Amino acid sequence: MKDTLKKTIALIPSYNEARAIGDVVRELVNMGVTALVIDDGSQDDTEKIARDNGAIVLKNKQNMGKGRSVREGLNYAIARPEHEWAVLMDGDGQHHPGDIPGLIEAAVRENADMVLGNRMAQTNNMPIVRLLTNKFTSFVVSSLAGHKIHDSQCGFRLIRVSAFKYVELIADKYDIESEMIIEAARKKMKIVSAPVRTIYGDEVSKIHPFKDTIRFIKLVQRYRRAKKGR
Repeated sequence: MKDTLKKTIALIPSYNEARAIGDVVRELVNMGVTALVIDDGSQDDTEKIARDNGAIVLKNKQNMGKGRSVREGLNYAIARPEHEWAVLMDGDGQHHPGDIPGLIEAAVRENADMVLGNRMAQTNNMPIVRLLTNKFTSFVVSSLAGHKIHDSQCGFRLIRVSAFKYVELIADKYDIESEMIIEAARKKMKIVSAPVRTIYGDEVSKIHPFKDTIRFIKLVQRYRRAKKGR
């Protein structure tokens, strides 16, 4: 596992996460995982704290959105063959680095290209709006992917870097979560799930319910039109 962790890079899109980013990066580095923080135009000390704790930092001059940051991180990983796996996680402390070995074990055991974190086995602490929204979006994404997806909106996921070399992603915001799954399914990648913890604290969600719902609807329409056009 240690050798595999050394071949793993964590892609951490972050916006004003000075409160938590140091702990996240430090734990990853102590595990032997490369930490890449994509600072998406933060106005606090996110960049400095991340660097001081051992992260590589890509800095956007202005806030571009989570999807853009994820794509920047993926491009960085793909360009460096020493990274076999990339784990996507948030910088606010909601995702526990200690769950990464479980994601890797699932990928190796199932010979999978993508392992989605699944929070649905323990939803007691999940806000009810998030729970209902996730069940709905997971149902829709499952229908588009042709594969049962338990937790489509969980941003904590592991991917085989080489498998995503030719995947074209265009989403700039939170619709990247769904787009990645659908595109992976269209490329016939093997997608599995593994349980992860989500730690809910006093952080404020950066999701905009109305705008991000509209983006999700547009994403669904795009793929439905593409499906009909085949």
